[in-house]
Amino acid sequence: MSQNAVIGIIGGHGWMGRALGLSLLEQGVVSAGQLVVSSRSGSGDAYRDWPDVRCVKDNRELVALADVIVLSVRPQDLASVDIEAHDKLVISLLAMASLQAISRQVGSRRVVRAMPNAAAEIRRAYFPWYASQQVSDADRQLVQALLASCGKARELPAERDLDYLTALSGAGPAYPALLAQSMREHARQMGIADDIAREAVMQTLVGGSLLLERLGGDPSDMVERLIAYDGTTAQGLRTMIDEGIGQAIHRGLDAAHQAASGSR
Repeated sequence: MSQNAVIGIIGGHGWMGRALGLSLLEQGVVSAGQLVVSSRSGSGDAYRDWPDVRCVKDNRELVALADVIVLSVRPQDLASVDIEAHDKLVISLLAMASLQAISRQVGSRRVVRAMPNAAAEIRRAYFPWYASQQVSDADRQLVQALLASCGKARELPAERDLDYLTALSGAGPAYPALLAQSMREHARQMGIADDIAREAVMQTLVGGSLLLERLGGDPSDMVERLIAYDGTTAQGLRTMIDEGIGQAIHRGLDAAHQAASGSR
């Protein structure tokens, strides 16, 4: 696939399509002249700083202009995507839509399934992807470069792995938000002012996550080290573990995974 390939994003004004498109431009992965985006309005403010980006209303027009087609629409809107890709490379960002379903709908066997999350907006997404057998090595290199513009991209060995990661990493801020909500509610019950509770919770979760990322290794090592230290945090950790926090998280992920893979 040529480095001068034209990228077409169907749904390029939606949250994920816009995040990907702007990231590609800002990082110089593609030039403005290499990007075509479609939306029902055909225009918008997202690309106002990039006047050479072509904005169209008709998805068929986008397909005619593009070498690579990115599907960034809601899963329930897949059936209304009326295009014929003629075996062009198609990258689907739809949850729950299998390679087979995408291929059948768009008329291409060169299909990649990818699962973004909301952190793409700040270029910190985890972007797992899986490709059909007809996707070439050159295609794979291009897909990796496009998706990595929004964070970290990783090709997976099996499509079922993507179904699972749709439930895990595809959740984006949802699971940290649930933890933050519970911690903030407890702080309020203990009489901590709302602004202080929010500040303390957010700084603890964000700072702790960044520290874990920097340290690397197995997170269980950190848990075991803090329990062994036998301080105040150890008491909190022991109680949470004894009360079944691990089992609750596993049940939640099981439920999300079942929903993610239900259409396959």
